[in-house]
Amino acid sequence: MRKCLAALALTALAGIATAQAQNWPVRSLTLVVPFPPGGSTDAAARIMAERMRVSLGQPIVIENVGGAGGSIGVGRVARSPPDGYTFDIGQWDTHVGSIIYKLDYDLEKDFEPIALISNNPQLMVGRKDLPANSLAELVTWMKANPGKINFVNQNAAANVTGVLFENLTGQKVQFIPYRGAGPAMTDLISGTVDLLVVQGAVALPQIRAGKIKALANLSPQRSASMPDIPTADETGVPGLYMSGWFGFFAPKGLPKDVLAKLNAATVEALADPALQKRFQELGLDVAAREQQTPEGLAAFQKAEIDKWWPIIKAAGIGAQAQ
Repeated sequence: MRKCLAALALTALAGIATAQAQNWPVRSLTLVVPFPPGGSTDAAARIMAERMRVSLGQPIVIENVGGAGGSIGVGRVARSPPDGYTFDIGQWDTHVGSIIYKLDYDLEKDFEPIALISNNPQLMVGRKDLPANSLAELVTWMKANPGKINFVNQNAAANVTGVLFENLTGQKVQFIPYRGAGPAMTDLISGTVDLLVVQGAVALPQIRAGKIKALANLSPQRSASMPDIPTADETGVPGLYMSGWFGFFAPKGLPKDVLAKLNAATVEALADPALQKRFQELGLDVAAREQQTPEGLAAFQKAEIDKWWPIIKAAGIGAQAQ
């Protein structure tokens, strides 16, 4: 009799869980942006949240949780219940480069990838009077003038890009630490520093105004949002890539049907021509359809980790560089 009652209870609980999953979501969701308001991450998150609300039938509340290169906000998601109501918009800095911090969560094991959202071109830009207009010319100039190029180090992505540049060219740069891209851009415009790696959306207005010069798009292919800027392969340093991207991640253990609903809402949003136009205005390229799957984002993140973690560890890059 007791066994029968226990079996009935388990069946009832399973039925409740199934019904809850089928009805999900029944309340608002929280999308954690692991950076302060106002940046490109925040803008992309708000655009996605606005469109996904239509598909999910519930509002998505943006929660900005900045600090420690985004690792504080991402940690908040890692420790959240895996019920689909809390997820984050991650990127290279938060889900690859944050290995430089002492994390209390595992970047590979504690998250459920939902979808890759966008590829965000990173540009290497120089002061407007830099004596080089391409990476090949830059390397030639550096060989003739060793030790005279300084390179802004405003985050982990910039730091490892500088290290990769050194590895690929055999030339050395002088790293100059900055607290953010804003102050670094100000000094690049004034000519105080020589080189900066930054998201295309941040640099484009200054490039178009003639205040700085673009040396290369650090992507394997040219960007649809800035097609006139050549790649590193085209300008003399093949393989100098720094991926900028956005993707959605949830806590590990998310039920498969909830994951499917979040993914479907993401895919539907990214297919919207109005959203695509807004992304293009921000200098963001919508991810390829095959990467807009949980498996696509998982494979993409693993490839990024396999590429960059050895470089970060070999160079001894740590949080003190921030």
